[in-house]
Amino acid sequence: MTLATSTESPYKIVNNLGINAKNASSILAQAPTCVINDVLNSLSKLLKENQYDIITENQKDLKNAQEKDLSDAMVDRLMLNEDRIDSMVSGIETVINLEDPIGHILWSQDRPNGLKINRVSCPIGVLGMIYESRPNVTIDASILCLKSHNATILRGGSESLNSSLILQQNIQSALEEHQLPKACVSMIPTSDREAVGAMLKCEYIDVMIPRGGKGLIERVMKEARMPVFSHLDGLCHIYIHPSASPEIARDITLNAKMRRTGICGAMETLLFDQNVDDSIIKDVLSTLLDAGCEIVGDKKTQSYDNRITSASEEDWKTEYLSAKLSCKFVNDVNDAITHINTYGSHHTDSIIAEDDNATQLFLNNVDSGIVMHNTSTQFADGGEFGMGAEIGIATGKMHARGPVGLEQLCTYKYQVHGNGQTRP
Repeated sequence: MTLATSTESPYKIVNNLGINAKNASSILAQAPTCVINDVLNSLSKLLKENQYDIITENQKDLKNAQEKDLSDAMVDRLMLNEDRIDSMVSGIETVINLEDPIGHILWSQDRPNGLKINRVSCPIGVLGMIYESRPNVTIDASILCLKSHNATILRGGSESLNSSLILQQNIQSALEEHQLPKACVSMIPTSDREAVGAMLKCEYIDVMIPRGGKGLIERVMKEARMPVFSHLDGLCHIYIHPSASPEIARDITLNAKMRRTGICGAMETLLFDQNVDDSIIKDVLSTLLDAGCEIVGDKKTQSYDNRITSASEEDWKTEYLSAKLSCKFVNDVNDAITHINTYGSHHTDSIIAEDDNATQLFLNNVDSGIVMHNTSTQFADGGEFGMGAEIGIATGKMHARGPVGLEQLCTYKYQVHGNGQTRP
């Protein structure tokens, strides 16, 4: 696939892709599971065979990113190497082994008049995906859409265009090999920002899925003429309860913040219960600081280490995506829940506790797509949930919430079976 020329209108490009995707979705909806799995198998092999070319194209994007002085978090998300290609391949293999989500009877009822009513899972149709920086989303989105029998139109960020386009070429080669339309997975071949607006107005796209920064999400939510599976900031919290195990508290907070600071599952705010033992507090804070994490906090937090500076109101609602953390003391579990529901992004939040009542209160009342107990927020990932891959972590209130995998990319219809009934 080549870049679109400057004379081609983004609206014309998107409209044509939409028409072709809508036609392809009808074919894909009827495609046997074995054919789709064959496509995915071929894609897995192509990624391995062509990894040198993929990394070469990715190097162009990395060079451009450095010239534009993009943040370390953005560069980390952008990078492809052998390990990350292996991870994509592993995700494909997992998705191949997942059950086809289409055609399942989700609910059934036999009516007194003899009618039998089934609620049955079916594809949504055409999904639009707008994402920034992460070229691996090209693969994740494509394989999930294919396995759920949905056509998709992708629009990667300008910073990852070279990487995304070569991944797209591999996808289309796999589709062509097994006689499925290339339009089952399309990509907008231009970095023109008008393409985003064109997608948001495209009558052929049934659902839009944005994955990126707050600016992108806000624009999509404001301008989209179709339903949106929204993915807001990853402003994740960990709350340490007085009953927490010292070792678990230390190890989890270090992992949640410092394993990879630039991902949406990284902890950004640490909450201590005011009754946590001083030794646990000192151990957790010093471990983070010694690992190179900058900490800003309230007055009580600052009293534990002179390396901790003052936090502002803005810090409680900031996704740093770097080795920086805000820290605050709360009165109890209810106060922690209130803070998280007020300042959080409804992404992923975790409680470290051995007290069952406090844990259940937290799990039931924190209003987030993923709520955890005694584990790192960095497990907020569809692959870690056994989904093989994910399109994103949805933070809205629609049926797709938390990791968006195969089941979340389906809708349903009612099939009603009769034997001649007429309504009186």
